[in-house]
Amino acid sequence: MQGSVYYFGTIRSGKSTLVAQLRTLVEGLDFSISYTTRAPRGSETNGREYFFTTRESFEDKIAKGEFLEHAEVFGTTTDGGVGAGHAKRLGKDLLLDIDGARRDAGDAEAA
Repeated sequence: MQGSVYYFGTIRSGKSTLVAQLRTLVEGLDFSISYTTRAPRGSETNGREYFFTTRESFEDKIAKGEFLEHAEVFGTTTDGGVGAGHAKRLGKDLLLDIDGARRDAGDAEAA
C-alpha cells in the first residue's frame, strides 16, 4: 500500500503508542514529525518528537504550502503534515500523529 495512513484520536488516546508499535512492525513507513510553536517539554528534543519553531517561521511554511494540515491547538500552532512528498518519492507510506488538526484542503499532494 502506498499513500498516507491516518489514525485520529483525542489526546491521550494512545496515538503515540500505536505509532511506535506500527513503526516496529510495518516496513516502508515514513513518520512525519510535527512542527510546533510551543516550547519543548521535559526531555523533548528538536527533530525527535517535534520540530520547535517560531510562529513567524510556522506561518511562513503555511504560506508556502509546506504542510498537509495545520491547526491551532490549545493556543499553540502545530502541524503534522510535512514529509508527504518525501514519502511518495521513496515509495513509502506516511504515518502522521496528529492532535486536533485539520487537513489543508488546498494541498493537492495530500490527496
